[in-house]
Amino acid sequence: MKTLYLDCRMGAAVDMLAAALAELLPDPAAFVRELNALGIPGVTAELEPAVKCGITGSHLRVLVHGKEEESHDHHGHDHALSHPHSHTEEPVHDHDHDHPHDHDHPHGHEHSHTHSSMADIAHLVEHHLPLSDKVKADVMAVYGLIAEAESHAHGVPVSQVHFHEVGAMDAVADITAVCLLMEKLAVDEVVVSPIHVGSGQVRCAHGVLPVPAPATAHILRGAPIYGGSIQGELCTPTGAALLMHFASRFGDMPAMCLQAVGYGMGKKDFPAANCVRAMLGETAGDSDTVAELACNVDDMTGEALGFAMEQLLAAGALDVFTSPIGMKKSRPATLLRLLCRPEDRERMAALLFRHTTTLGVRESLCRRYVLERSEDTRETPWGSVRVKSASGYGVHRRKYEYEDLADIARRTGRSLTDIAAELDS
Repeated sequence: MKTLYLDCRMGAAVDMLAAALAELLPDPAAFVRELNALGIPGVTAELEPAVKCGITGSHLRVLVHGKEEESHDHHGHDHALSHPHSHTEEPVHDHDHDHPHDHDHPHGHEHSHTHSSMADIAHLVEHHLPLSDKVKADVMAVYGLIAEAESHAHGVPVSQVHFHEVGAMDAVADITAVCLLMEKLAVDEVVVSPIHVGSGQVRCAHGVLPVPAPATAHILRGAPIYGGSIQGELCTPTGAALLMHFASRFGDMPAMCLQAVGYGMGKKDFPAANCVRAMLGETAGDSDTVAELACNVDDMTGEALGFAMEQLLAAGALDVFTSPIGMKKSRPATLLRLLCRPEDRERMAALLFRHTTTLGVRESLCRRYVLERSEDTRETPWGSVRVKSASGYGVHRRKYEYEDLADIARRTGRSLTDIAAELDS
């Protein structure tokens, strides 16, 4: 199963996510050309090399009318959203600042004070950008999470949430980049690490806000997050919205056959490498939790044990198997074990008591990794033969169904080995 793991131990911002995902492609520069060809008004993007703590990665730089938006994240002013760049809010220090943190704060270029609503963004994305329906839906879903969070944080209807004009185009480019990259990567599962949100406070036009900012905290409900010693905002609202939209689940990095690694760098420098790391690989086709039930029996015949195994498998056990053991007083005995779904364990325990002579059943829960399996049918001169395939972890296996080979062997008088060899020739 094609799996993407996002390592967010330094949080996440949208430009960092986009750069990390772009590095997973065979030709990141071609993707940037495609992004620029979309025709987002006034926007051009550049993927430039960046180094953090000696690690080389990429930074996605988005220019609006030739200039880079120095954002205040989503805290530019009341009910007007400016686009987040990576960790641009400044942590609050003990000393006072003698310069304002409002819209008159210089950004190196003049801003227009017109704004775009959700309807304006939807009109641009859905009617003017040459994107697939899936990417358009993903972009608007991410915007919906952000707008709903800002609505909740500021106590206004979503219809009154607006986006600063320059910041809006910047945001459209970055969010579209991530959604387009996710479509290109076409992964089966996205696993996201617990998210480091930073600590302390940030100063913005609203005043001093705690980290994580209210909108970010609202978006990340249900996700595992943590703070730490690093002062500042590590996870922005847009980064949080993208993670929540695309994550299949949160947790540790799964066992995978690694194929590519991408590093998306933020702008600021911290004691730890300020980056999102994206890891693309192949995992087992499935992983889940199973219950293992076990019992010892020393007074059953082989036939009776065989019948018990038949009944357990017929009732839905995933597997049943035996091992010879020695018990007290040197009695030879059999260890009978079965695997089943956790929700079936009480029913399976009842069947063990019914069909064996055991006086007790032991239970344990196990995490298992299994290959993704499929079955095809192949036509041969002797009739149909089923072919079973399994893949995952970079492994690909196939084998013929034993019963089909055995049937051919009985009819032709040939050996199983000879028949399998001829089928492979």
